[in-house]
Amino acid sequence: MKLNAAEQALADVIADARRNRISMPGRAREWNIDIAGAYRIQRHLQTQADCVGYKLGLISPAKQRQMGLKQPIYGQIRRSMLLEDEVRLSDFIQPRLEPEIAVVLRKALPAEAEPGMAAHAVGGYFLGIDVLDSVWVDYRFSAVEVIADNASAGAFLLGNRLLEAPPLGSLRLYLNGVLCSEGAVDALGNFEEQLCWLARAVGGLGGGQVIFLGSPAQAVPAEAGVLEMRSADHHLLLVKVT
Repeated sequence: MKLNAAEQALADVIADARRNRISMPGRAREWNIDIAGAYRIQRHLQTQADCVGYKLGLISPAKQRQMGLKQPIYGQIRRSMLLEDEVRLSDFIQPRLEPEIAVVLRKALPAEAEPGMAAHAVGGYFLGIDVLDSVWVDYRFSAVEVIADNASAGAFLLGNRLLEAPPLGSLRLYLNGVLCSEGAVDALGNFEEQLCWLARAVGGLGGGQVIFLGSPAQAVPAEAGVLEMRSADHHLLLVKVT
């Protein structure tokens, strides 16, 4: 995919920051790139053959307005981003943690799908943790900058139990036994509508793909220790952070 000169300049900044694990000041210049161009950069920087799913971001209308948007954003999940039981802080630039719900699709969802089709495509739900990692200092970025940087995707963790229905109530994140972030599942909105929006945006979703649905809670800086996530109906995810 060929980028224009402005898009290539931003792509080079992001690629260099990722390679050297350094953060760069965001909102420091006008890139002269629109949202479509930001997604072109995202696709240019990610390995398409390695894409196993997507993450949704900025799902609340309030956050969208703050960024000058009228819809969510998305980033790609590469296979290497799926961790099992340990997060190593040294692998990231400035990692933050968000509790989330993820769905796994049991069959493809076409771009023109309606919510009823999305409901039948879902194979189950997982508790999940999104390990955010932005190249922009203190997560201060424009919409173009965060989209081009793959929606701050760093790594992802899935619970070891596939759930038939979404967790209820609140999602709670504990670090070393201390509650550090909490949010109501209802704040995530309608899952089927979110999946349909994403399917339209990316030209369809494939069976087996994992979709992280965004977080209802505040992101918190990652620290070494034991990370525990619970839902109100007592599902549990435990992870070691080193």
